[in-house]
Amino acid sequence: MGRIAKEVSGQILCFIGFVGICVCCGIPMWRVTSYIGANIVTGQIVWDGLWMNCVMQSTGQMQCKVQDSIMRLTQDLQAARALTIIAIVISFIGMLLTFVGGQCSSCLKKESSMAKVLILGGILCIVAGVICLIPVCWSSAYTISDFQSVLTIETQKRELGASIYIGWAASGSLLFGGIILCTSCPPSEDMYPNYPGMYPYQGPMYGPPGSYMPAKTYAPSAVYTGAYVPNKPYPPPTYSPVPGQYL
Repeated sequence: MGRIAKEVSGQILCFIGFVGICVCCGIPMWRVTSYIGANIVTGQIVWDGLWMNCVMQSTGQMQCKVQDSIMRLTQDLQAARALTIIAIVISFIGMLLTFVGGQCSSCLKKESSMAKVLILGGILCIVAGVICLIPVCWSSAYTISDFQSVLTIETQKRELGASIYIGWAASGSLLFGGIILCTSCPPSEDMYPNYPGMYPYQGPMYGPPGSYMPAKTYAPSAVYTGAYVPNKPYPPPTYSPVPGQYL
């Protein structure tokens, strides 16, 4: 897979994950309560969300009430409010950085800078996916434990809503998209860069076609005459009549 194809696929997955987190945070379907009373006409579906609760009658009429106080929510939904908003902000910033550092845009000129910005955006998308995964798993675990508890009334037992599944899908899209973007290899740099004070090698100069110009030569500082004359004359050694001794 080419680098451009990896970038485009990662950006698409991150965008899908960003939209999924927004939908997961907005719709009131974190918990769903379905029960039918003694009379089938009184069937109701209760939706519990982060920002409002809705009740749908069997006749199709729906009534929603906004959550006035955050303290009335359970601990998992209280944490989900803050964590989903943080995940939305981080994923939005990461998605913008992926578009800025992509090769399809002309915001940056250097290839190395584009690769670094793209990898940074992928890391932010991975962080956003992890942050979104925490409240979704926490809420699902709380809902399952509350459903299996014998102390919970049958009409108050809740099941996993659509927001939980959307949150899982959004987290997976952000994680896979961020990993794909982080694996985009930056361009290889020169092994021997030109440091200050280093002079590149200049070979022999070539003139017009067919002519050769040798490299510039320098004249010697002293002229050699061809005869060596010592500065101080040395007398020849004299020998004594005794062998092995010098005078």
